[in-house]
Amino acid sequence: MKIKRVLIENFRSLERVEFAVGDFNVFVGRNNNGKTNLLEALEWFYAPSGNLQEIKYAKAPEGAEVVVEVEFDGAQDGIASISNEDNQKKLRNLIGGRDALRVRRTSTDPRNRYIFVEDAGRWQKQPTGVDSAFNNCIPRFEFILTDKSLKEVSAFKANTPIGQMLGGILSEALDKDPKYMEFKRGFEELFESPDSNVRRILRETSERVRTHLAMQFPDCAALDFEIEIPPFEDFLKNYTTSVDDGIRTDADAKGDGMQRALMLAIIKAHADSRRDDALGRSFIFFIDEAELHLHPTAQRQLKSALTDLSDSVDQIFLTTHSSVFLADTYKNQVDFTVEKDVGITTVTPMSPRERTRAVYELLGGSPADLLFPANFLIVEGASELHFLERVCSRFYSDKPRIQLVAANGDDERQAQYLSSIMKVYSPLGESPIYRGRVVIVFDRPEGPEKEARLNAFLEENRELRRAGLTFALPVAGLEDYYPLSLRERFANLTRKTTLAKRIGEEISRAEFEEGMPIFFEALKACWESAYGA
Repeated sequence: MKIKRVLIENFRSLERVEFAVGDFNVFVGRNNNGKTNLLEALEWFYAPSGNLQEIKYAKAPEGAEVVVEVEFDGAQDGIASISNEDNQKKLRNLIGGRDALRVRRTSTDPRNRYIFVEDAGRWQKQPTGVDSAFNNCIPRFEFILTDKSLKEVSAFKANTPIGQMLGGILSEALDKDPKYMEFKRGFEELFESPDSNVRRILRETSERVRTHLAMQFPDCAALDFEIEIPPFEDFLKNYTTSVDDGIRTDADAKGDGMQRALMLAIIKAHADSRRDDALGRSFIFFIDEAELHLHPTAQRQLKSALTDLSDSVDQIFLTTHSSVFLADTYKNQVDFTVEKDVGITTVTPMSPRERTRAVYELLGGSPADLLFPANFLIVEGASELHFLERVCSRFYSDKPRIQLVAANGDDERQAQYLSSIMKVYSPLGESPIYRGRVVIVFDRPEGPEKEARLNAFLEENRELRRAGLTFALPVAGLEDYYPLSLRERFANLTRKTTLAKRIGEEISRAEFEEGMPIFFEALKACWESAYGA
């Protein structure tokens, strides 16, 4: 059983997001854009905690619910693996022979989860009773936050991976082990035999305590100190983990990178070992900033290990700031962009072009980090970038591959980026290979200062102007350059990047080429001057 679709409403910055997922899911976004909120919403689905007022989207209308809905696929196989036959029957009676299982938790009744009954068209409380019982019927949740320590994974407790790996397995094995049986007999002889020296000291001590107690409570006739052989699990509570990587030391004393790698290795071993347990349940791993403290080589090794897990019954969700998890593609990988605008987080699948841009941004956002696109088109802001990416993907996929570069609304940075592109490729020949090729589109300058900067730039780069590689919009911003019919159609969209994406997805080729001729001419110039064209 795996997650197929996720819907989240009114959870922190997630006003409403809905997306389909795959076996290996990578979420990319800048700091404070809501990636961790996404994972914590799914954690809340499994085990609600925290003040509802604190986790609720601050601008949600009065009475709006916090909703986290998860649709699982492969429900019949999942139900078959449940060890409790009564729970098997209850779930089958509810969903019948369907393979999809829709489950939600809401702030209206956060203590319970509800299953959607297709035949009745309504939500019904899950039938297994307590929350923990239902968690045993769906894939197990393992959440690794950036601040999770090695001790939380490697300490021997009932709810830790080490505890679950060793507890039941060792207890069952030791009950049949002759040496452990001999150890138990020796323990009983030492602590419980009437002629044991330890037993004698305990009797004498207990009698002295009883004497003092009887002075206050005369009816106290006896007091005994008993020592029982502890269960084997108690012996493991004091165990330690050491690592020999040339110097043998406690794992807790190793560097952050080693501790993080060990933590993830334990979790992977946990996933491997529990395949033989009674439940045979699948795992869903949520890892926040998976690359934390890891060298790029170790990041690739981690990704390889995690993709091995997702090849079978398990599923991976991770957030990252590392290009490694995007640059190395995997056949069942789905990549998402997580962005926040005006306090609202959006989660959208990446197109191939957006994926290239995301790798570029994760590498630092410098043209020096890109290797040989056919050409560059430098625009002022993110809106132009999102809009043109969609236009190029929809209408011009047969044209040379160009790299769009956004200068974050800064005309001065456009000039800096042009200079960087020239410099980074200059070692490849006597003249930079992109000289006389790169195209720049400016917004109409607002104010004398910006106009003076633009004129100075064009004067310094006369060859670009002469070659027809510089373009200026007749308006101060992209929002005023869209065709009027589309501006009116999407007048309710106030966020610039959202508007750019929607119009980029809806505009026709004729509307673009005829209604936005400056951009079309800029693209044509970019293709015509492209390297190798």
